[in-house]
Amino acid sequence: MRTADGWQDYQLLDATGGFRLERWGDVLLQRPDPQVIWQTPRRHAAWDDVHALYHRSAKGGGAWEKHKPFPEKWTVRYKDLSFIVSPTGFKHTGLFPEQAANWEVYARCIRAAKSPPKVLNLFGYTGGATLACAAAGAAVAHVDASRGMVAWARENAAASGLADAPVRWLVDDCAKFAAREERRQSRYDGIVMDPPSYGRGPAGEVWKLEEAIWPLLVQTAALLSETPLFFALNSYTTGLAPGVGGYMLQQLLVPKYGGTVYSDEIGLPVAAGGGVLPCGSTALWLADGTFL
Repeated sequence: MRTADGWQDYQLLDATGGFRLERWGDVLLQRPDPQVIWQTPRRHAAWDDVHALYHRSAKGGGAWEKHKPFPEKWTVRYKDLSFIVSPTGFKHTGLFPEQAANWEVYARCIRAAKSPPKVLNLFGYTGGATLACAAAGAAVAHVDASRGMVAWARENAAASGLADAPVRWLVDDCAKFAAREERRQSRYDGIVMDPPSYGRGPAGEVWKLEEAIWPLLVQTAALLSETPLFFALNSYTTGLAPGVGGYMLQQLLVPKYGGTVYSDEIGLPVAAGGGVLPCGSTALWLADGTFL
């Protein structure tokens, strides 16, 4: 498992009893996590000092219970990148810190390229991968179906000093965008896909990962240039093995481009007691076969 261990403004302090205890800058949050099925003792004193605790509702969704005042929005940094954090009504904060493990791979590939590459980031959310790629020197097409998430990503770009970077910010259904790009014969040197397990498009289109991912992978792989650098598929679907994504990329890309496919979990180190919390899986195809 690869860990995102380069953070200074974020820390997973402890995890037990279905919850994470996290430090986001100076703010302490307690959030539910379906992966935390163990019932070990709480080993960190900050459990009793959180700013807010998220409660799930039996009817779906949930709400934050605030224990201490904290800003509606604040900024955390990862190396030269800045991200605006804001707890939302659906538990998330606008950032998946474990993805920093993948940002490092994308950036290495981009910096090693002979000329500035073009990268497509589908399901781009609030722009973590987009900013990592842009900061490394790529021109990026950032696509997400949520207008609010694309606006948040642009705020993050501005906070990171990348407001003028060559990024196209696109509010669109990812599958429809990929189909139009194929008709336009657009090509990309790197592709990142970070699809949800379940979701809806701008016009109410239903997305289920297990049913939709293979057709979209086939469609998206057709957008690669003649000499691509990387292709990444991230998944948060519980029970879907990392090797499933790896197998699909192996079948789609290796016969045409060669290269190497890696598939593994990514996670966050737990400060109290050690260990790593699994946070999802990634399948990576790399043209040069060099992981890091």
